[in-house]
Amino acid sequence: MLQLHLRFIQTAKRFSSRIAVYDKATNKDYTYGRMLIASLILKGHIAQIKGKYVGILLPTSMGAMLAVLGTLMNGKIPVMINYATGAIENSRYAREKCGFKTILTSKKLLDKLNLQPIDNMIFVEDILAKVTALAKLKAALISKLPFNALRTLVHTGSLEDVSVILFTSGSEKEPKAVQLTHRNILHNVDAVPQMVRLDETDVFMSILPMFHVFGLTIDFWLPVILGSSMVTYPNPLEYKTVSDLAREYKATFIAATPAFFYGYMQKSNPGDFSSVRFAIAGADKLPDKVYEGFMKKHGIPIFEGYGTTETSPVISTNYTGLHKLGSIGKPVPGVQVRIMDITTDKILGPNQEGKILVKGDMVMAGYLGDMEETSMRIHNGWYDTGDIGLIDDDGFLWHKGRLKRFVKVGGEMVSLVKVEDVLSRLLPENVICSVVDVPNPIKGSDVVAAVATGDFDMHAVLKQLKKELPAIAVPRQFYVIEDIPMMASGKVNFREVERICREKSNNEKK
Repeated sequence: MLQLHLRFIQTAKRFSSRIAVYDKATNKDYTYGRMLIASLILKGHIAQIKGKYVGILLPTSMGAMLAVLGTLMNGKIPVMINYATGAIENSRYAREKCGFKTILTSKKLLDKLNLQPIDNMIFVEDILAKVTALAKLKAALISKLPFNALRTLVHTGSLEDVSVILFTSGSEKEPKAVQLTHRNILHNVDAVPQMVRLDETDVFMSILPMFHVFGLTIDFWLPVILGSSMVTYPNPLEYKTVSDLAREYKATFIAATPAFFYGYMQKSNPGDFSSVRFAIAGADKLPDKVYEGFMKKHGIPIFEGYGTTETSPVISTNYTGLHKLGSIGKPVPGVQVRIMDITTDKILGPNQEGKILVKGDMVMAGYLGDMEETSMRIHNGWYDTGDIGLIDDDGFLWHKGRLKRFVKVGGEMVSLVKVEDVLSRLLPENVICSVVDVPNPIKGSDVVAAVATGDFDMHAVLKQLKKELPAIAVPRQFYVIEDIPMMASGKVNFREVERICREKSNNEKK
C-alpha cells in the first residue's frame, strides 16, 4: 500500500487529461496532468525549507492542495493552520506547538483578512513568479516518466509516517496537535467508496477548510485519489454562491456541517442541488428541520455521519440503503465501536448509554508533544471519543452528546445537547440557539440558553419546554446574543458562548 502522495501520482498519471480542480479562487481549471506538474515544481521550492514541519495557511484552493502534495513529496509534514479565527495567533500557536518557522501562505488571503505578515512567511504568489520556463519544462518531462521511475524522485516511506498535523477545534479547551498518519487517512479514503458509489466521474463540492479534518480527507484526499473533479471555493459561508456553483458544475457529492446545509437551504433555488447523488453532514448534530427542509426544497436526503479529528475523521455514517433518521449510522468498514459505562468502564449491551470508544486504522498516532493526554485517550488501540451514545438492536450508533456537555444540576446529570435539540425544535426556523451552564452556588449549575434573537414568544416556548423536559433541565434564563460565536468548521464555539452567558449571569447578580 502506497503513501498518500504516491496514490495521487498514480491517479494523476491514469487520468492526466481529466479536470482535477475547478479552482474558483483563481477562476482557472487544472487537469490532473497539470496538477502533477505543478506539485513537482512546488516540491523543488519546499525542498529548500529547513526542518521537518511546514506551516500551511491557505484557503481551500489548488494552492493549498499543491502545498500539501509538495510538502509530502519532500518527506516533510504539513501543519494546517486555521485562518478563519485569529490567523496570526493560530500561526504563532502552531509554531510553538510543533517547533517550526516557515509558513506557506498567500498575500491575497492576508489582504482579505486585513492582516500584516509575520516573519518567515513565504507567499505562493512569490513562488509562482519565480518559476522559469525551464523549470516548467523539466517538471513536465519528469511527470511523463513511468510511475515506478517517478516514485524514485519523490519521498517514499512508511504508512505509519505522520502525513499531517491538524488542530482540534478548541471549542471546549486549548487546541491539541493531532498527528494523522498516511494509514489513518487512507483508511477513510478506501472505506467510504465501499459504502457510497463514488468514482472518477463524480464532481465534489470541495468547500470545507483543509485545516479541518472533514475538509482535508473528504474534500481533498478522497476525490484526488479517486480521480474525481473538485469545485474548490474558499468560503462555505457564501451560501448563495456555493448553491449556484453546485448547479453550474453539476456537483454529485457535497459534505458540509449542518449549519452550512441550513444556509444552503435558505439561500438556494429549487434545482440547485438536483445533480447531487450524496450529501453528508458531519461535525455536529443534524437538526430535523434542516433534513426536512432540504428534502422539501430539493428532494435530497442529507445523510448524517460521525467522526472526530483524531479518527481521520469518519467513524460511522448513514448512506443510501442503510439509513435510520436521527442516528449517526453504522460503523464504516474496518471500524470497531463499543459502548462503555461512564463510571465502571464495563462494556455495555444494545440500547445502553455510555462512552463511545472506537478502534481501527483511522485512529491517530497521538497528540504531538502530549503523551499524557494521548495515553488518557487511547488504551490498547481503543480511542475514547469523549462522546456519549448507544448502539441500538440494528447496530446503528446514536450520539447523545459530549461527556463535557453533560452537567450536574442539583445532583442530576443533564444533557445540554438534549435540551438544545428540544429548544431548537420549538423555536422559529431561523433562530439559532445554544445551551450552556452557569455556576449556581446551591445547585452546582443552572442551564441557560443563548438565542440569536428574542423575537419569539418566550413564554410559550418555556411552557412547552416544561412539558418535555424535567424541571432541572429547563433553561433558567434566555440570553440574546445576536451573533452566536461559531468555529470556522461550522460548530458553535461553546467556550465563547459559555463565557458570554456567565458574564451576563454575573452582571445580573450585581
